[in-house]
Amino acid sequence: MKTTAVVLSGYGAPDVLRLGETEVASPAAGQIRVAVRYAGVGPTDLAIRAGHLAAVFPAGPGTVLGFEAAGVVESVGEGVTDVSAGDEVAVLLPRLGGYAGLVVADFWAPKPASVSWADAAALPASGEAAVRVLDQLAVGSGETMLLLGAAGSVGRIATQLAAARGVHVVAAVRPADFALVEGLGATPVDYAAIGSDQKVDAVFDASGRSDLPAAIALAGGTKRVITLSDHRARELGVLLSDIVTDGVVPALKLVMDRLAAGELALQPQTVSPLADAAAVHARLASGELRGKALLQL
Repeated sequence: MKTTAVVLSGYGAPDVLRLGETEVASPAAGQIRVAVRYAGVGPTDLAIRAGHLAAVFPAGPGTVLGFEAAGVVESVGEGVTDVSAGDEVAVLLPRLGGYAGLVVADFWAPKPASVSWADAAALPASGEAAVRVLDQLAVGSGETMLLLGAAGSVGRIATQLAAARGVHVVAAVRPADFALVEGLGATPVDYAAIGSDQKVDAVFDASGRSDLPAAIALAGGTKRVITLSDHRARELGVLLSDIVTDGVVPALKLVMDRLAAGELALQPQTVSPLADAAAVHARLASGELRGKALLQL
């Protein structure tokens, strides 16, 4: 079935994103097909579009970007019993496809009525990443964790989840964000000057642009240091975290439940029409647009 979508015409500047159509298959066993209401735009989308991640995410002409979306279940595949046509869901899309009117998903969480469409679409990728890395670091009550990029989409969620576990979160952010992260339960430090005599038990790098070598020194080595996007990971000897399939659905349900209960604050969102995807990419790349960007269908 064909559906409206923003497709890549090739690697390059934001104007390689064009409004067009894409073919969407019927859901296979264990999958659902969703009519998208909102799609999230993340920093990895920009890197894929520019060709910086071609070895990891090859994206030829016709590729539809987008790792997360929220919408209404249109049909379900064999064996799916927890949702049915007409139900509202948020979906995580490791194989992309979110910038489209319809998408087939392997991972989803029901959207409670108390959660807005925009919040539901902004949650999956950041929420799953936050839960995954905290679990991989195995941080617990009484420990201290340095969080790089604590004011971003992933960082805000991770700060709140870690604080709820009794973890002392040291949040490396700009001075302008000190009050923000204090409100989330963290102790702020200037991201430009994280080197000190203070030692930490673990490091969660949700930034990819911070002083990771200094953070490693604070942790006393690489054993409990994990990054989501720093290209120096292998060189520095730290884990570059990637999706763990078995943990996706539990992670999505956990963060959705917290959000519905009012126990999770997300990054502020900017909503634009699907047709403006190229302009949204340009504004994010220039730094003009801060916060979480969403595309509305």
